[in-house]
Amino acid sequence: MALGAELESQVAEILAQVWTVETTKGVPEPTQIRLDNHAKDLETATVLYADLDGSTNMVDNYQWWFSAEVYKAYLRCAARIVSAQEGVVTAYDGDRIMAVFTGPSKSNNAVRAALKINHAVEEIIRPAIKRRYPTTDFLLKHVIGIDTSQLRAARIGVRGYNDLVWIGRAANHAAKLTNISEKPLWITKAVFDALNPENKIANGNEMWQKRLWTPMNNAEIYCSTYRLSF
Repeated sequence: MALGAELESQVAEILAQVWTVETTKGVPEPTQIRLDNHAKDLETATVLYADLDGSTNMVDNYQWWFSAEVYKAYLRCAARIVSAQEGVVTAYDGDRIMAVFTGPSKSNNAVRAALKINHAVEEIIRPAIKRRYPTTDFLLKHVIGIDTSQLRAARIGVRGYNDLVWIGRAANHAAKLTNISEKPLWITKAVFDALNPENKIANGNEMWQKRLWTPMNNAEIYCSTYRLSF
């Protein structure tokens, strides 16, 4: 069968199949979802995207191995912190990770992970780079976006090339928040409203500043520069 005819047949099959949706309480493995129209419904989940800011400038102006070391240092720290805060890293996408948090403390755990990643950037990674490369003018910057909503997972691809696609506002909005480079941490109103007092106030000061997300119909979002030590 010619490639065009094969793709036409497969697309028609995808659009014609009835979806089977199963509720799940945790983050599913790809092998738990069939390749046909089968999805897992997490009901509510919190999504965190942690992204290096300015990585294009870094790879354009620094040695490739320097960029690789920065990537590895940031992603290693981010992934370990996410895991320690009961999150699951679901994807590595170039210079960023996606993580999903479930359970009753999902938004608080995601925000605490973000605060600790910010601490790692400022107190661990930046000083380590400066010690290793004392003459460099490079300054590591990053952006984290977090949202919470109903979230479903489906499996895409063909045999040998399988991955999960995440369908829901949280996955989309958390990723889009990392495009705002003014502050390192951004959360939606839904996440902010779910936070415990200790994740909103530090030493009597508000940790989060309210902003309006102009490209998204002036949605209410919150930003912060705070960090949380381990």
